[in-house]
Amino acid sequence: MTNFAPYDEPVWGSDVMVDVLRRLGLKYVALNPGSSFRGLHDSLVNYGGDEITMIECPHEKIAMGVAHGYAKATGEPMAVILHDLVGLLHGTMGVYYAYIDRTPVLVLGGSGPADHARRRPNIDWIHSANVQGEAVRAYTKWDHEPRSLASVPTVLSRAHRIAMAQPRGPVYVALDAGLQEDRITDPVPVDDVPRLAAVPSPHAPEPGALRTLAERLCAARRPVMVLGYPGRHPGSFDVLVRLAEEVGVGAVDTHWRLNFPNRHELNVTGSEAIENADCVLFVDVKDMGKATQRLESTTRRMTSRLAAGCAVLDLGFNDVGISSWSEDYAELTATDLQVTADTEVALPMLLEECRRVLADEPHDRREDREHWREWLRATHRSTWDGWRRTADEMADLSPVSTSRLAAEVWEVVRDHDWVLTAGTAAEWALRTWDFDRPHRHPGRQLGTATQIGISLGVALAHKGSGRLVVDLQPDGDLMFDVGALWVASRYELPLLVVMFNNRAYYNDWEHQERLARQRGTPLERASVGMAIDEPAPDFAAIARGFDWWAEGPVTDPQRVREAVRRAADHVLATGRPALVDVVCRPK
Repeated sequence: MTNFAPYDEPVWGSDVMVDVLRRLGLKYVALNPGSSFRGLHDSLVNYGGDEITMIECPHEKIAMGVAHGYAKATGEPMAVILHDLVGLLHGTMGVYYAYIDRTPVLVLGGSGPADHARRRPNIDWIHSANVQGEAVRAYTKWDHEPRSLASVPTVLSRAHRIAMAQPRGPVYVALDAGLQEDRITDPVPVDDVPRLAAVPSPHAPEPGALRTLAERLCAARRPVMVLGYPGRHPGSFDVLVRLAEEVGVGAVDTHWRLNFPNRHELNVTGSEAIENADCVLFVDVKDMGKATQRLESTTRRMTSRLAAGCAVLDLGFNDVGISSWSEDYAELTATDLQVTADTEVALPMLLEECRRVLADEPHDRREDREHWREWLRATHRSTWDGWRRTADEMADLSPVSTSRLAAEVWEVVRDHDWVLTAGTAAEWALRTWDFDRPHRHPGRQLGTATQIGISLGVALAHKGSGRLVVDLQPDGDLMFDVGALWVASRYELPLLVVMFNNRAYYNDWEHQERLARQRGTPLERASVGMAIDEPAPDFAAIARGFDWWAEGPVTDPQRVREAVRRAADHVLATGRPALVDVVCRPK
């Protein structure tokens, strides 16, 4: 790149937009190039002087995924620019998943020009929409299109604060191409942007309701808490541990964020602790049903796991920010007490309230509490022993079992300060690794065609930290967005990808097998339209084509560890990406 000294004073409308983005503290912007924001693009490069680093992506959905992953890992918003209407439509799935996952992304779009006289024939018309934000209005927290350059600072500042206010989520602002490309006639003040964008204080609980919650939790003889999103705030990780230990509460983690250390003796995820509880406390949970219902997948019938008479308590946002379009709030669950608050604020207060209650507790209640703690410890040990037995039974199979894959990767990464990006290899990483710190995992993936983009964003967030960033990458997911590999190479992201390659869209394959058994149709035909085989993609060759270090396919379980070690050494030594393609059994 040739040296270019950025000019000091804004000349174009897009220069003002860049000044606002800089004052908002944005470090990165992801994009796929588009003519509707050519003015903003030029100003980012030449007026902004690379102060905001541009991350070029081969598809708008990947750009959204990068911003999603970065925001999950850092808690800070990242900007994405989507070209006009067509780029926005390409990125809609990424916008929706950021909304579902409560992730702050500042989505910007070029639009218009609104002035019809300035539109190029055909192309500017077919790429424009009347109120462009309607395309994503149902799954953004807010959208707007400023009509004058003078309104840009307040609109972008409001967008930023709305994205960052809890519960967080994406916002969309369309920036008219005409405004971008107009010369400035009057100065546009931007000094107040930090104050305009300042996020208001979080929701605090009503004191009396929180006191009642503490009393009911401490009065329970067999309490369990279900954890949804409290781990979005790193400090909640330790507060939840203290709450569990001091009150004697079992922890069930949904893994939407990393909320609780998986190897802690009171972590009873994957057990039948909920069935044995006389009180269940939901902590920042959107979907109360998934953790407390037993699903018979073929018939779609659900039965409750809650014992008769079990008290149901809730601490979280409840109906704050609920959508009238997306039903991500799930089935309404009957509760005995709900306290509306941001758990970042409420959890330390709840812990103090519980301590006051426990201070006056009679001796026999303390003995009961210790008996429950011991039951929880025994349940934790029994659950982990069961996972180990299952893993041992499949350890020598070839292709490699999923449990063996997770175990072999763990033997490499455990020697480093590591981060797991999104996928958990069908939860086997959660049953094998030691998630002992809040930065270890920003939260689970959201389904096929989400993981590689989010993983790139997580790697970007940890670039330069010295941490080993690991992606247990499903093959079906990568097939959607294989061009994403170019991004990691281009921006030298420290990403170790270990392919969880079962050569199939196996989650859906399982559904077809269930229906085949129910309907008596040929089980062997369940794979039709499901396999990623014949030909089997050579992911190592593909990665090398994007200038990655790569090895595989590996089918022998005895070879996995050393292949992963070689790849990890490359990532740590160079800061550049590496991939190991491990062929796994479908189950």
